[in-house]
Amino acid sequence: MANLQRPRIAIIGTGAIGGFYGVMLAQAGFDVHFLLRSEYEAVRHNGLQINSAVHGGITLDNVQAYRDAAQMPPCDWLLVGAKTTSNAALAPLIAQVAAPGAKVLLLQNGLGVEEQLRPLLPASVHLLGGLCFICVHRSAPGVVEHQSLGAVSLGYHSGPASEQIARLAILEEGAGLFSAAGVTATVMANLDQARWQKLVWNVPYNGLSVLLDADTSALMVHADSRALIQAIMQEVVQGAAACGHQLPVGLAEKLFASTEQVPNYLPSMHHDWQQRRPMELQAIYAAPLLAAAQAGCELPRMQSLYQALRFIDSRNQH
Repeated sequence: MANLQRPRIAIIGTGAIGGFYGVMLAQAGFDVHFLLRSEYEAVRHNGLQINSAVHGGITLDNVQAYRDAAQMPPCDWLLVGAKTTSNAALAPLIAQVAAPGAKVLLLQNGLGVEEQLRPLLPASVHLLGGLCFICVHRSAPGVVEHQSLGAVSLGYHSGPASEQIARLAILEEGAGLFSAAGVTATVMANLDQARWQKLVWNVPYNGLSVLLDADTSALMVHADSRALIQAIMQEVVQGAAACGHQLPVGLAEKLFASTEQVPNYLPSMHHDWQQRRPMELQAIYAAPLLAAAQAGCELPRMQSLYQALRFIDSRNQH
C-alpha cells in the first residue's frame, strides 16, 4: 500500500457500524474523517473506543471529527453506516462531502436502499452496497461493543462505471481498503441477491427479537420460536426465488445453525426499539414484501410480523 496514494475516507453516521469500520481503517493508517451528531462532544474529548472480543480494546484518540459536513474535506470513499431511516436526510450531506467520482458505500440492511438514495445523489458518484456480517452495538457515546464476526461483502449498484471490468476494479479497491485494515472483504457480482441472502437472517431475528422481547439465545432455546424462525426463513427464500434470485441450497439451515454458534446477541432492531428510535421496517420488511408481491408471491408470516412491528413502532414513537 505504501506506494499507492491513500484515499481520503469519510464515515457518515458514526454509530456502531460506522464507528467500528472507521476505527479499524484509521488504525491501519488511512485518512479517516468522521461525521457525528449527538456524540460529537464525547468523541472530540474521549476519542472512539472499540471493546472487541476479537481484537481486544482499541482506542482512537485525536479523531478527525466533524459536526457539520460543510467543514469536511472532499472524500474519495464515503462509508454510510447510519440507519436506513435517515437516508433522505443524509443525501445532501453525502453530496457535500463526496469528491468528484467518489465511491459511496451503503453499509446498511434491507432491500431497495440504493434505489431510494440514488436519485438524491450526483450522477458522478459511484453507489455501492455493502453487507456487514457483524455483531456490534453502541454502549455509550463513542463506545462500540464488538462481539463477533466483521466481514463485509461489496456490490456495485450504479454510477459512471458502466463496464463490468471498471465496476470490478472499484469493488476490488474497496475490498482492498478493508483487507488492509484486517477486515475480511469479498466482492459480489449480484447485489440484490446478496441483500436477499442477508434478509434470510434479518427478517426473522430482528423482528422476533422485538415482538418476543428476546435475545438470540432465548429465541434458539424454545421449540416454538425455533420453528417460527425456520418457517420465516423459508418464506424469505421463496420471496427471493420469486424475484429471480435462487439462493444457495441449504442457506437457511446454515444461517440457523450458525446462530447457535455465535455469542448471545441482541439484534439492532431491538436496540432501536428499546431506545425509541424508528425501526428499519421499510428496508427490511416493506420493500421485500412489495418486491415479492409484484412477482406474485405472498409471504404471510413475514407480512404478519411486519404488521405487528408497525403497530409496536407507531406506539413507540408517541
